[in-house]
Amino acid sequence: MLILNNTSPEPEMEKNDQTIEELLLLQRVAQKINSILDLDLLLQEIVGDVAETFGYLRSGVLLVDKTTNELEIAAVKGWTTNYHIKGDRFKIGEYGMVGHVAATGQTYYAPDVTVDPYYQVSEDSTRSEVDIPLIVNDELIGVFNIQHQEKNAFSPDRIKLLESLAHHIAIAIENARLFQKERLEKERMQRELNDARGIQFNLFPKESPEVIGFEIKGICIPCLEVGGDWYDFIPLADGRLGIVLADVSGKGMGAALLMSSTRSLLRLIAENKKSPKEVLQQLNEILIKDLPGARFVTMIYAILNPADDKIVFASAGHLNPLIINSSGMEFLETASGMPLGITGCTYSESEIKLSPGSRIFFYSDGVTEAMNNFSEEYGEMRLSNYLKNNTATIESLINNLREFTNGVQPSDDITVVAIEKK
Repeated sequence: MLILNNTSPEPEMEKNDQTIEELLLLQRVAQKINSILDLDLLLQEIVGDVAETFGYLRSGVLLVDKTTNELEIAAVKGWTTNYHIKGDRFKIGEYGMVGHVAATGQTYYAPDVTVDPYYQVSEDSTRSEVDIPLIVNDELIGVFNIQHQEKNAFSPDRIKLLESLAHHIAIAIENARLFQKERLEKERMQRELNDARGIQFNLFPKESPEVIGFEIKGICIPCLEVGGDWYDFIPLADGRLGIVLADVSGKGMGAALLMSSTRSLLRLIAENKKSPKEVLQQLNEILIKDLPGARFVTMIYAILNPADDKIVFASAGHLNPLIINSSGMEFLETASGMPLGITGCTYSESEIKLSPGSRIFFYSDGVTEAMNNFSEEYGEMRLSNYLKNNTATIESLINNLREFTNGVQPSDDITVVAIEKK
């Protein structure tokens, strides 16, 4: 007699279909949580959407506090306030299943919590619970807690699936923490830069100096929050005025700090009735000893004497000033002068008698080297052609520079000082 096998493949097929569905579900959930970089939002997503997606009404994430050797509830879903709430803490190795898992670093499953030796009541209706360690680079960072109101609610396959999910959760938490740390560090640095910019801004002259027969103005626009360019007006004896424009090599906070210290030294030296070349000579001797390697300062230092309408200046490797008068335009040169802080050298001076209508411009290389979209520099020719117009001001020059660069971010600070004899 032939006996037919009536065993149906349907249960096995259904099991395979369920496994595939759960794996796809795991993939979707993992992709979602790994796309969230805000830690609080991430934890809420984990205990909310993730837990409910897998069919469990109660879940929680507890994070390790290394300073106290405790677990802290960072996020919960489906828990009432009868026993535990967000922020509650438990000693590792001392309290409940979560404490046991944190101490051992191993998943722990209680199919019936009413008879489990480690279980501590978190919800009256919980009957089964699984706790999975969250580990990154062999370091425990927390525990993933899932509860169910029925006994034996977690099959071995489902626990493996949840362990896979916990692996993604741990990585997502670590990524969110790193992002949060980086964000906080950026915010701290931005606050420091804002403070530094405020301090640096206060070092610039608050107003133009009042010198009979002259109009003197200056402007500085850092390319970053802080910069290494600066200008200054220093009242001297007998009504004379010291005028300086300088550029510290480099950009950012380091250049700004060197600018501040160089400014203080210059003011101290200039008040001792020294000539421009003597001021630069003494300043250079100090900076050679103090400046770090590969740092230097270019500078124009001038003394204006309104009593005889003369200006005397010396240059430490800075760009040649531009004078515009009835005779035309000319870039003024000095015979010698290395940048400050490199090596010992001597400095020479130039003296000019200013007639009515004469204008002298000091400027930094952020002006002449400003580039447009075609990598063309503004250059000395454009500078002189623009400033030869009698209506040109340092403010209009800045606007002309912006039109030329057409939105290209400046790569250097832009500083200009104008001296006009009325």
